[in-house]
Amino acid sequence: MLKILFMGTPEFAAVSLRALLEAGYPVVGVVTQPDKPAGRGGKLRPSPVKEVALAHGL
Repeated sequence: MLKILFMGTPEFAAVSLRALLEAGYPVVGVVTQPDKPAGRGGKLRPSPVKEVALAHGL
């Protein structure tokens, strides 16, 4: 059976990951860039792909 390891970081990659998950493909893991500081406070912000992965329990 096909198993998918997804690699990506930006929003357009998150759209592809979301489509794979909603179509029922077996995504077994995700590789994305580390969280980066954003804004004046320098708070760490996750990539769009990480947000989708966490929302789906990956």
